[in-house]
Amino acid sequence: MTEQNDTQGRIRDRIETGPRFVEADAVRLNRLFRGTDTSEMLETLLKEGMAGDVAQVSSFGAESAVLLHLVSRINPNLPVLFLETGKHFPETLAYRDDLVERLGLKNLVNLTPDEEELAKKDESGLRWSYDPDGCCEIRKVKPLAKALAGFDATITGRKAFQSSTRKTLPRFEIDTTDEQGRLKINPLIDWSPERLEAYIQEFDLPPHPLVAQGYPSIGCMPCTSKVAPGEDPRSGRWRGWDKTECGIHKPGEDGNGPASDLPPGFDPVF
Repeated sequence: MTEQNDTQGRIRDRIETGPRFVEADAVRLNRLFRGTDTSEMLETLLKEGMAGDVAQVSSFGAESAVLLHLVSRINPNLPVLFLETGKHFPETLAYRDDLVERLGLKNLVNLTPDEEELAKKDESGLRWSYDPDGCCEIRKVKPLAKALAGFDATITGRKAFQSSTRKTLPRFEIDTTDEQGRLKINPLIDWSPERLEAYIQEFDLPPHPLVAQGYPSIGCMPCTSKVAPGEDPRSGRWRGWDKTECGIHKPGEDGNGPASDLPPGFDPVF
């Protein structure tokens, strides 16, 4: 009996150093919630704590109101992480503030770049024009990576129809950018533009003001252009560059500077 108690005590005192989630967990969750309505899935996941400490990452972009509304009805105190890059459209910042107020979101977290690194690596503020990967690394990737260290899972707004690189994404996946094993949750991955529009109409959600001006996907102002009818919705992001996500180049790949000190292939779920 004494030996058993000692063993239990050692187990309780052990510091957990393994990943939060592994691939088998993502597979299990995908199977568990297969065919489940998005709202029901989110409510079960959040209220039962199945994903641990969760944060929502939002760009407050074209369709962001839908996911923010879904989450706000379940837990308005859930942390909502917004990358305040210093390069956003003024309309995006005003839209962010409007949605936060309308939806009663109580835990908006604005993530900003490190001022010393900005002064050292982007003093002119024009790095986006010759090194968009490097700009994203400073203004998005690093601030988000630092913030995510405190969470077990993130909720993203990615959707399959947005680009060819997102067509096969599942509802649940493992973040492989580091050894932490965070869970990525993509509640809207199978939503169509028509379903999103119907939801927006049903709940009278305000649209992003730039959508009507020809911006179906909205990021930082210098790297976002209008999209012509029939084009990929994300074709206006980093137009002219071989870049489709806010990730970074692999260390040493481009030959235009020092290798990144971040993991290769980092995708900040934006």
